[in-house]
Amino acid sequence: MNEQIKLFEYSFIGLHDRSMMAVGLAAPEKLFLQPFENIDSTRSFTFGEALLCSAAAVEQAFGGITTRLWDDPFEWTLPEELSTTEKIRSYLNEVEETRKKGFRSFTSDADLMKRIPAPENLTPIFELLLQTLARAEHYQGRAFAILRMISEGPLPRGLEK
Repeated sequence: MNEQIKLFEYSFIGLHDRSMMAVGLAAPEKLFLQPFENIDSTRSFTFGEALLCSAAAVEQAFGGITTRLWDDPFEWTLPEELSTTEKIRSYLNEVEETRKKGFRSFTSDADLMKRIPAPENLTPIFELLLQTLARAEHYQGRAFAILRMISEGPLPRGLEK
């Protein structure tokens, strides 16, 4: 029945849907606003940066699954490149298309046990998907926490992680 594939697919769809909803909640001038100044010299993420890191994790994993290229999307996910709500939404939709392409390559749950070079070691696809979801949800959670700080009022249901 491909239950594992369905569970992963629903999880990634939920991740995408929450990101699309969240990007529409941030005022355009607050997308890359530093939420607070740090005492030490480290720089904190902005809402936009954390949201882009979440999507980039998915893009990198599914780019690797579909083409075996494990490029870090760092360069084309910089705030200078994706500076508006529309550009971020467009990028999120591109990542979702890449993810869908990857899922079309899975014909059964047995495919998730196949090992692929990801990016350095042979890794079961199941493990790669699990790690990717964890990383993407971590960054998305950071984005939502920052959004809560820069927003006026509570976040809608489903974004209150």
